[in-house]
Amino acid sequence: MKIERLIKMANDISDFFNADSDKEVAAEGVKMHLLRAWEPRMREAIITYAEQDGSGLSDLAKTAVSRLPH
Repeated sequence: MKIERLIKMANDISDFFNADSDKEVAAEGVKMHLLRAWEPRMREAIITYAEQDGSGLSDLAKTAVSRLPH
């Protein structure tokens, strides 16, 4: 899967959880969704992207991705 697609998906998930006023809860929601719904290769690709650039990710997506285990 192309990284552009993963970025869009991560940002869309973050948009959904961003409705929560508690951004810690929102970040945890995004992280848990990525752990449950994304296969390991997808998670590894978005982690690598976030560590190397990350400019396309929303702030909430960056926070959630940074909390994913390697």
